[in-house]
Amino acid sequence: MDGLIVKLIISPLVVILADALFPEVNFASLYQSVGVGFALAVIGFLLERAMLHPGTLWMTTGADFIIGFLVVYGSLFFLPTAQISGIGAGFVAIFFGVAEYLQHRWLINSRRTEEI
Repeated sequence: MDGLIVKLIISPLVVILADALFPEVNFASLYQSVGVGFALAVIGFLLERAMLHPGTLWMTTGADFIIGFLVVYGSLFFLPTAQISGIGAGFVAIFFGVAEYLQHRWLINSRRTEEI
């Protein structure tokens, strides 16, 4: 459960930061970037519960990177006022992947991984 709480805080911050830093990522309002961050947090948590075990750090992080790209780029279909290029979605996915890697290391090292 600690992983979900951390994800619900970190994931929206990552998307907001990417929105502020990169011109290729432009959400029309703050609630859109927060909503995409929450979606990333929930999907990442479910993926983590299904895949994250000792020995699967890089596989889970890679899956999070791919899911991050797909969710951010796919948000264009649900948020018509958002403007996100493929490169911008890649930047967000890189930020998200780094954040997920750090969280996964923390969860594995503190033995807080959970199974579904």
